[in-house]
Amino acid sequence: MSKPVILTGIRSNEEPTLGNYLGAFLPIVKMQQEFAGDYQINMFVPDLHSFTTPVDHSSLYQNTLNNLKYFIASGLNINDQDTFIYRQSYIPAHSELTWILDCFTYVGEMSRMTQFKDKSNEHSESVTVGLFNYPVLMAADILLYGAKYVPVGEDQFQHLEITRDIATRFNNKFGDIFTIPDATGDQTKFIKRDSGLRIRSLTDPTKKMSKSNEDPKSKILLSDTPDEAIKKIMSATTDSVGAVNFDWDNQPGITSLLQILAMITGRPRDEVNAQWQGNTMYGEFKKAVAEAVAGFLTDFQARLNAIDDDTLMNKLQASEAAMSEVANATLLKAQVAVGLRPKVN
Repeated sequence: MSKPVILTGIRSNEEPTLGNYLGAFLPIVKMQQEFAGDYQINMFVPDLHSFTTPVDHSSLYQNTLNNLKYFIASGLNINDQDTFIYRQSYIPAHSELTWILDCFTYVGEMSRMTQFKDKSNEHSESVTVGLFNYPVLMAADILLYGAKYVPVGEDQFQHLEITRDIATRFNNKFGDIFTIPDATGDQTKFIKRDSGLRIRSLTDPTKKMSKSNEDPKSKILLSDTPDEAIKKIMSATTDSVGAVNFDWDNQPGITSLLQILAMITGRPRDEVNAQWQGNTMYGEFKKAVAEAVAGFLTDFQARLNAIDDDTLMNKLQASEAAMSEVANATLLKAQVAVGLRPKVN
């Protein structure tokens, strides 16, 4: 690979949310448009990650294909020769490298992962080793392709840093095997964010909008009808301050809605904040957000329904063949390093 690699993916276990669109789909589309020709874009579906928490296995395969369609509907140009779309489980090197990296990762490091603590509390009766271990699989996803940039929300910053730690530890022991992705600070500068994107739950704005949340009112799904989205936003939990302010600490619900409004309409955040700053009519503000989201969903779903299945599958199979070669080459380097394969003179 001669070009720097930008890698991103999103689990295919449930219908993606507006937060997924703004935090994962849209940034990679914008980067593809901005850096076409200069960077390689790896846009994959981490289907192996999908059942670290309970999932409907009967729908997983189709959800994986639907997930790719959501990226395309978001504007991803799959005809770009430097863009590759693939399914994680179709490239076995992901699983095999994970085991090797497991043996260079410490239990104490995994125990400190905030995402594990949060999700294990949500699924206290069915916490699996997979949930505990999935940051190592994520590390394999990144390191197999020498990814320099990995656009993630702030909830995944810990996982990106543990990837860097594992790769550094491995390289220190065996030599220059893995390309180490840039630190989170440099990542956010590259994707032109001052900090990680925060789209909050509509029912509990102290938490992020999550597609795994069982409360349908907490999230806007990309499959929601415009009317459903309007109802959810109009009933969103805000606060008792009584005036609109961009203030994550004291008004996270209002602030999240301000951020959604700015991003959906493509207007500068400061401009949107200034328009609504101090407004005491929460209903009026929510209506503006709801109408913007409803308009977005109408356009998005029209693009989604127009995607040709055969075109998608042809691109998918070609990308998986190409990325298997890259992943297998990296895996072989790691296998040789740890003594599983002979050194070649």
